[in-house]
Amino acid sequence: MDYIEIKGYKSIKDAKIDISPINILIGANGSGKSNFVSFFEFLNSLYHQSLSIYVGLKGGEDKVLFQGKKTTDELYFHLEFNGEVNGYSALLKVGTEGFIFLEENLIYEGNKRNINVGAKESKIKSTDNFCAPYVMKYLNGFRKYHFHDTSSKSPFTQYSSVRNDTAYFYTDGRNIAAYLYHIRETNRIVYNRIVKNIQSIAPYFSDFELIPNDELLLRLQWRDKFSDVIYGVNDLSDGTLRFIALSVLFLQPNLPDTIIIDEPELGLHPFAITKLAGMIKSASKRDCQVIVATQSPELISNFEPEDIITVDQINGETRFCRQNREQLSVWLNDYYTIGDLWKRNMITGGQPNYSL
Repeated sequence: MDYIEIKGYKSIKDAKIDISPINILIGANGSGKSNFVSFFEFLNSLYHQSLSIYVGLKGGEDKVLFQGKKTTDELYFHLEFNGEVNGYSALLKVGTEGFIFLEENLIYEGNKRNINVGAKESKIKSTDNFCAPYVMKYLNGFRKYHFHDTSSKSPFTQYSSVRNDTAYFYTDGRNIAAYLYHIRETNRIVYNRIVKNIQSIAPYFSDFELIPNDELLLRLQWRDKFSDVIYGVNDLSDGTLRFIALSVLFLQPNLPDTIIIDEPELGLHPFAITKLAGMIKSASKRDCQVIVATQSPELISNFEPEDIITVDQINGETRFCRQNREQLSVWLNDYYTIGDLWKRNMITGGQPNYSL
């Protein structure tokens, strides 16, 4: 993805964001980081022709549109991929019963072809336009992950099937056991790398216990180095469990085209946060774009200024600004990390009291 332009979505009135291999969004609570991240859920629902369901579950058009439908009655987005060779855009308007497509454009080398006027759901999957398969590949490659729920009934505690749940790592991690089993059976080197990465922050961890039952189902279990007892998910700390999920996500053999994740640092020890930064960098070098929303100075200290996008809400409108090393070079060379500068309010934006 080269860039994304969004108009009229939640707190995003009008923004164009260039997308780099690494994109770390920082900002105050309520600045709009999560709104930007959630746009990819919106886009996923639109692509899979479940837009009406998504909007209904989110509380209706008022909750999706910038300042509600009395202020904004249209939503527009435009994405460009592959050196701006392929693109995809849409313009939706509020009707009497939900959104209506005024335009749904497939774009090739700047030339638009409108494939949808008047429908309530996307038509990209049914069009015969030659550009559709290329754009669909990119849209299919967006994965927004969230590993916040580590409760006793979290997705990590669920059984998954080694027959049906191994195509890709699910966005809430509920197939983690089957997916790890698949990696172990098909790519032992990567599996061992994941285990060693977990051991680096949890020295007591020995290995996973991945034995499917008669129905080829299993759930996440593990062994301690100092005991022959088999433990379950609920015997792990919240931070360790999240780190396991993050290790599977970023070290898996076949990465998605784009990983989007909100506050992955939750519950992690500072050393684990440093390891997380290393995994993000490694994934970005394997042709995977990473978009992260965070409030962790420890995490952003591991990245270059050009990787950082400050997010601010000014007069109710979310604005984005990618940082520049040249502007910060005096401080970074002699005194501080970029995380230090953020904590000290020495970079432009990303603070609760920031205003133009």
